[in-house]
Formats: sequence, C-alpha cells, structure tokens
Amino acid sequence: MVVIAPSGDIAMQQRDLIVVSTVLMLLIIIPVIFLTLFFAWRYRRSNTAATYDPEWHHSTRLEIVIWAAPLAIIIALGAVTWISTHKLDPYRPLDRLDAERAIPADTKPLTVEVVALDWKWLFFYPELGIATVNELAAPVDMPINFKITASSVMNSFYIPALAGQIYAMPGMETKLHAVINREGEYEGFSANYSGAGFSHMRFKFHGLNQQGFDAWVAQVKQQGTMLNRDAYLKLEKPSEKEPVRYYAGADADLYNAILNMCATPGKMCMNEMMHIDMMGGGGKESAENREKLQYDTRHAGEGEAAPAATVPATGSMQHDMPGMPSTPGMDMQHEGHSMPGMSNGADPAPAQLNNNN
Repeated sequence: MVVIAPSGDIAMQQRDLIVVSTVLMLLIIIPVIFLTLFFAWRYRRSNTAATYDPEWHHSTRLEIVIWAAPLAIIIALGAVTWISTHKLDPYRPLDRLDAERAIPADTKPLTVEVVALDWKWLFFYPELGIATVNELAAPVDMPINFKITASSVMNSFYIPALAGQIYAMPGMETKLHAVINREGEYEGFSANYSGAGFSHMRFKFHGLNQQGFDAWVAQVKQQGTMLNRDAYLKLEKPSEKEPVRYYAGADADLYNAILNMCATPGKMCMNEMMHIDMMGGGGKESAENREKLQYDTRHAGEGEAAPAATVPATGSMQHDMPGMPSTPGMDMQHEGHSMPGMSNGADPAPAQLNNNN
C-alpha cells in the first residue's frame, strides 16, 4: 500500500503513472468482461427470443469499435509512457519539491553515496564526513542526490515511499534524485535477490525536519567510530541481520575505492587500469611507469604535471574481443576481468549505467 500512498514527490508521480495506466487499461477490460457475461446470458440456449443467425460473419460497425478503442488506448499509454520516461529519469536532477513548490534557487542538495554489501547497506555522507550502516536519514523537502554502487553482486536500492528501485552493481555507479516530503520512518530494502542474507537486507529511512536531522548527525558523530580501510574490509565480509552502525568519520576516498574495486590495499583501481590501457597497455615494459600513471590519474585537474613517462605503443596484454578488430595500444581486459567502460576524455571514469525503473 505504500506504493499507492507514498511520501516523496518522485514516488507520488510514479503512483500517478500507475493509476493513469490502470484506468486506461480498465476502459477496455471492464467492457470486455461485462459484454462476455452479457453475451453468455443473452444468447443462452434457453432464450428463444434471442436472434439466431448461424450465417452471420461480419459487421463493419463492430469491427470499428473492436479496433478503434484499443488503438486509442495504446496511443494514450504510449504518450504517457514517453513523457514519464523522460520526466522521471532517475539521472535527471529535480526541478520541484512537489506539485505546488519549485526548488528554491539557493538550495544545495544532500549527497548520499550508497554501497550494497553482503548483506547490508553502507551509506556515506561525504559533505558531512559521516557514514552509517542500515540507517539513512534526510531532511524533509531537501533534494537528495544518491550515488549507488555495490561491492560484489548486483542488488537493487529501493525505498518505496521515496522513489522507484535503482540497481546497485559492482564497478558501476547508478544515480537517483529524490525528495521526501513528509516526516516519518520508512522502510528500505534490496529488491533484487542476492544470496542467503537477502531477506534481511533492510534498513530504516528517516524523514526529519532540519532540527531533527542536525540532531541525528550529531548523534552519529558522537557515537560513531572511524571507518578506515581495515574497518571496511571487515564490514565487507558477508553477514546477516547486521545492526545499525555509526561512523563519525570515513576515509575521504573510500567510496571511490569501492566503486573502482580497489578497497584492498595494493590492488590497482579500475580507473588507473583503464588509464594504463588507454596509454598503451599494462605489460612488463610499462611496469616502471605505473607509479607515474597512478599519480596522473589521482591528481588530474590539479594543475600538477609529472615527468613524462615512456609507454609502449602496443600493450603486451592485448586481448582480441569477438566481433572487434584487434587495435594496437588498446587493452580492454586485465587479469581476466572485463572493463565496464572507458571515457572519451583524458581522465577515464567508471562506467555509469542508467536504470530507469
């Protein structure tokens, strides 16, 4: 029932879409059901007053009704779907708080970085410097920008009262823009089966006024511990029915390390790997240049320039891909793992996948 009576503007618009679609389809379903029952009663064997015409086979008027009505419904559904697909794109920033209020010009959205673990949820608040496990909070009437990824297998981030479900996938980042309009405690969970602990992969989402949200942040900072790499690697291990945890601080680059699948110390990040591939490959010849390439990737845009490194024109780890010609200097795989994607610019970034639910 929460889908029919949500508390966030995006979920409300999705609810309206469900209602409109259902009503449009009922315009066909109800008459068909009624006429089926009426014909069965009207032309029953015992009704000798009914017209009996075994030679009847065609009626132009009836054909027009049979084809025109469904065609009109399909056109209407197509128009509604086209509009809502773009309007409710989860990657599209919000343009209103609700149906009656636009977003004030000076409003700064709240950024939340979401990580689906086995089998719990980790939330980073990068602007506040805190993190939580299995508990999420946000102020009422404040736009929320979710950045979503996973540590191992695919899950689906879903708060029915807030917005539709968005997939969380390892090595990829999906996005969701939403807003909660009413104070309350709401349920969130994974809507995609992901193993033994899936049934208990749930969390609480608190919609709070600004004063209540500030108090919640203060509580997290007061009661929380530090989330560093070692603490994360322990948290990442599969566990069920994980209790709520607070972290008063978290490593600044931990979310990006999780996204690039290099939270384990000494493991090369995907964006660094793709940078090496873009520069010509990651063979034995370029091992001496790896440190320089990692430096370039991490400090791109800061105005610092490292000494030029010589990178071979053809990587020794070249792998042919089915259906694609072998291209010198382009390595799309490393240690048997396929790359989700490469950017066209100088700074490679993890691929982003748009899931419109």
